Amino acid sequence: MTSDAHNTCPDPSAFGKVAVLMGGWAAEREISLESGAAVLAALRRSGVDAHGVDVDRRIGATLEDADFDRVFVALHGRGGEDGVIQGVLEALEIPYTGSGVLASAMGMDKARTKMLWQASGLPTPAYQVVTSEADLDTVALGWPVMVKPVHEGSSLGTGRADSFAELRRAWREAASYDTEVLVESWVVGEEYTAAVLAGQALPLIKLETPRGFYDFQAKYEDESTRYICPCGLDGDAEQRLQAMALKAFGVLGARGWGRVDFFLDAGCDPWLIELNTIPGMTSHSLVPMAAAAAGIEFDELALRILATAAVGERPAAPEPSDEQ
Repeated sequence: MTSDAHNTCPDPSAFGKVAVLMGGWAAEREISLESGAAVLAALRRSGVDAHGVDVDRRIGATLEDADFDRVFVALHGRGGEDGVIQGVLEALEIPYTGSGVLASAMGMDKARTKMLWQASGLPTPAYQVVTSEADLDTVALGWPVMVKPVHEGSSLGTGRADSFAELRRAWREAASYDTEVLVESWVVGEEYTAAVLAGQALPLIKLETPRGFYDFQAKYEDESTRYICPCGLDGDAEQRLQAMALKAFGVLGARGWGRVDFFLDAGCDPWLIELNTIPGMTSHSLVPMAAAAAGIEFDELALRILATAAVGERPAAPEPSDEQ
């Protein structure tokens, strides 16, 4: 394990006035509200002067008028995880959690994430991007395939296809979310996720679901989904996969915190699936589970993420409190 559960937590009073951004206008709005509420409660329990902000199109003026010192971004999906809100915060010069504009935009784009990983020699399943139903005739990946919107999260609009007829139905569902649809070779194997916090990989989590794959229902609704941590791999294997996840995270220029999802196939070879630059912080979320396995409880996790807030590439150095 490359994480350190014994880092000293920052002084909550040093953060100043903190906005927790949640909600927004994306398809993942309700999940974001859950994440934001959990983070807000945790920060307040720790003594942070934290305020919840339900994000709308006037968010720039809202933040400027309220004179916030720092922002915890708990937004998921478009407008919050794709570089848009990050650009607003850069313009306002307010330090914020998570990745910057470029890494956020790249992480939200599954196809271009895979292009960068491939160019860096990292393993990811073969894929094609389809922009029209007519292009489905060009798909030549074999069966089965995974079909997903290029710019969505939480497995919204995803589906498996075992034939051309199923591919057409899955494409139509995915295309209802996005003009670009990713068709990806199906990996037969076991799914894992690696949470990243402040440059370190937390213990891996193995995901098991009786459903066909780890879809929206498996993530948020199905109580039969199993999260196995410790993941069952030997120490050397886990460390190699953590190192791969950190490289995949760094290749995209991601910072602060996030999560890298991957499969191990029948030969124990890894296949990177996607990067999540603002993972969920709900009762079903994976980063809090991995943190707990490293000895970091939820309230401390929220503080540690807040401590990584930056504007541009400059980390935010909190002012000393009056008591220091």
